[in-house]
Amino acid sequence: MTAGTHEPSSHDQYASTDAEQGRMAARDNEAVAWDRWGPYLAERQWGTVREDYSATGEAWDSFSHDQARSRAYRWGEDGIAGISDKQQCLCLALALWNGRDPILKERLFGLTNGEGNHGEDVKEIYHYLDATPSHSYLKMLYKYPQAAFPYTELVEENRRRGRDAPEYELMDTGVFDDDRYFDVFVEYAKADVDDILMQVTAHNRGAEDAPLHILPQLWFRNTWTWGYDSTRPRLSADERGCIVVEHDKLKGFHCHLDGDPDLLFCDNDTNVRRLYGIQERGHFKDAFHDHVIQGDGHAVDPQQNGTRAAAHYVHTVPAHDQVVVRVRLAKGLNPAPFADFDALMQQRHAEADAFYTGVQAELPDAEARLIHRQASAGMIWSKQFYYYDVPQWLNGDPAMPPPPPARRRGRNHEWSHLNNADVISMPDKWEYPWYAAWDLAFHCVALAPIDPAFAKNQLLLMTRVWYMHPNGQIPAYEWAFGDVNPPVHAWAVWEVYKGARDANGGEGDRDFLERELHKLIVNFTWWVNRKDADGNNVFQGGFLGLDNIGVFDRSAPLPTGGHINQADGTSWMAMYCLNLMRIALELAQHNHTYEDIATKFFEHFLHIAKAMNNIGDDGIGLWDEEDQFFYDVLRFPDGGMLPLKLRSMVGLIPLYAVEILEPELLDKLPDFKRRLEWFLEYRPDLAALVSHWEEPGRGNRRLLSLLRGHRMKRLLTRMLDEDEFLSDFGVRSLSRAHLEQPYVFHCTSEPVSVRYEPGESETEAFGGNSNWRGPIWFPVNYLLVSSLRRFAKYYGPEFRIEYPSGSGSFSSMEELADALAERLTRLFRRDDKGRRPSFGEQEKFQSDPHFRDHLLFYEYFHGDTGRGLGASHQTGWTGLIAELLQSHRHD
Repeated sequence: MTAGTHEPSSHDQYASTDAEQGRMAARDNEAVAWDRWGPYLAERQWGTVREDYSATGEAWDSFSHDQARSRAYRWGEDGIAGISDKQQCLCLALALWNGRDPILKERLFGLTNGEGNHGEDVKEIYHYLDATPSHSYLKMLYKYPQAAFPYTELVEENRRRGRDAPEYELMDTGVFDDDRYFDVFVEYAKADVDDILMQVTAHNRGAEDAPLHILPQLWFRNTWTWGYDSTRPRLSADERGCIVVEHDKLKGFHCHLDGDPDLLFCDNDTNVRRLYGIQERGHFKDAFHDHVIQGDGHAVDPQQNGTRAAAHYVHTVPAHDQVVVRVRLAKGLNPAPFADFDALMQQRHAEADAFYTGVQAELPDAEARLIHRQASAGMIWSKQFYYYDVPQWLNGDPAMPPPPPARRRGRNHEWSHLNNADVISMPDKWEYPWYAAWDLAFHCVALAPIDPAFAKNQLLLMTRVWYMHPNGQIPAYEWAFGDVNPPVHAWAVWEVYKGARDANGGEGDRDFLERELHKLIVNFTWWVNRKDADGNNVFQGGFLGLDNIGVFDRSAPLPTGGHINQADGTSWMAMYCLNLMRIALELAQHNHTYEDIATKFFEHFLHIAKAMNNIGDDGIGLWDEEDQFFYDVLRFPDGGMLPLKLRSMVGLIPLYAVEILEPELLDKLPDFKRRLEWFLEYRPDLAALVSHWEEPGRGNRRLLSLLRGHRMKRLLTRMLDEDEFLSDFGVRSLSRAHLEQPYVFHCTSEPVSVRYEPGESETEAFGGNSNWRGPIWFPVNYLLVSSLRRFAKYYGPEFRIEYPSGSGSFSSMEELADALAERLTRLFRRDDKGRRPSFGEQEKFQSDPHFRDHLLFYEYFHGDTGRGLGASHQTGWTGLIAELLQSHRHD
């Protein structure tokens, strides 16, 4: 590359018309690895199961935030606004110091599960603002106070507060008063696959000049300490003030620094002196903290060599002004690395604009486009390199002390086949920096419209042999891979396939669909064999993601003995049958062998549908005719049954199991059609569960659903009642009727009560902030919208439901779906007073021009006010807002 110009690369042929689409096509065709570098750095590696080598398995305590600055990680790295290569050999991220903090700001701070009054919680303010699927352009904002960061105050005040009190947030401490903070924007742009520009722009929002140390950091993940390969890569300074990268897998890289910063070097090794009192010499991981804040000139390597390096920029940022730091990490030595820097950054930003202009063509207004773009950015920024080799973790490393013997019988010991080292979509890179299988299914549906190839590959990954258990179970999440998540993988596979097929003129990726179907049949068999205790097509499942929504911890032994026949577990399995049937029918149009598989799942669905209505000899089913609602049923050890009459999301999930068989499709599949007609004639008891009508000119359409017209209307009457489930912002997870009339269960030594709680749960049935006794939860609402749209296809505009219940107004099913979708989008849109409900009563977020348009996609939302709750950056399943905003729907 010549000085001052951006020479066309050999890859520009892919960017002739639409640059970003061209990069994605080159990546997907394996012509150019545009995804080699990306935002793959975790925001929290400490406090994870992977890094826990304690005897007790208390991950939060065994590796703390305080230790993180001094202790080398085993399985990954973390940082602020960071990127890395796909195997996380080399990392680039930001560190800051405002001249007052007790520690160098190298990673985001938050409370552990035991410290927060509602569980774990990041106590920082940051936003993902922009991103393209190839990571050609990324932009993030970190808000950094000019006062000393209130670490102790946040811990002590939240410890003082009980579960019935709100969380004490960073904004509450006053450190943003009078705008005494920096807006630190971090942008990345790729000049080429291995040529990455990093720009840090720090705005002083305050009325006085303020000091700021900016330290872009470059370091290697520690791969040499554990006893497998002692070869150390090397970072060093050359005579030009450039950092030279020497690594077997990354040859020829140089990091160029604009200006004349001090170059600091140390090693990404544990400071055994500080943590363990071992008097060993070295320049350890926390050397930059000691050098910058403690003024220890001996902490860093005077020879300017190591495995960790930083460029130390010291600025006094004028009031209401800004400073800019520029870095370029590239393969090869560029004689003029910053001559074309600004032009390249602007070009990639413009290309990101062009990409989203195309993607957002059907969005109705600027507000929708803002929400969509930031939600999409969050989905892309939340990718993470996830490394966890369970056999090595269980057995220990050659150069380290052996793990405690209890580990071999402890957490995840049944998952000794699992070896993960991939880039994965995370729910939240601070609060949930580990994949969760059912979260990931929703992520893929949200990601597919902007990056279908990545979405498909993520779904495939979860069913590969080094993820999926030999018995067919899909891993849940690292705290307990053997826990049970709702089986939504097949639904996501179909949605991702269907969306890409429709966008591609009707031609779908059948290889993807076929690969997944074979693996999902194995998983379905695991469910049938493991989670149907009585062999009667009624399922248990346990946890199923609905933390703290019921009377008992459904993953633990019941105090009454016996088990719970779950309305949601059974409904999820009915939905699973229909998903697999639909996939098989799609494949059968090209290979008639799949007609038999489609028939199997059609018949299995009908058996489940019948079982939902009558579990045992006493006629007790999951549907309660008196209340017109689905309930869990407690089965006692002696075989007796008791409905648990708690009106919750558990009873609405039966709406998800719905599919339509069009006559045109049946005519293409004569074997399936013949078997279907025979079966319905042979089993009239099951045929009665299938709605159908003759449509002139088309023939017989059939509706497969757990709910026919009358029951569906009764259930929707509950759901659409504003005194029960229907909030201004979606459907609550627990009926509001239980506010004045809590459900009380009397069959234990002490009565157990469940009351509607619209915000954070005051009752701790599960750890962390994952407790649902009333809040609005985006993924289950999204599935309700999708189901209503499928019902609308069958019933048409003439079938009308009172909406809201008791209002005297009636809507079609399609209008209901639109109305529910509109309520969900209200969470992020400004209302008629200019306020976004998800921001709650935080006035600065609502009205300050430097806050009000930077969105947060929370884990869940207050059932009455819409205020965001839980993980503040759960752009995973809440990222579904991006798909919901699209006016075009895939049927």
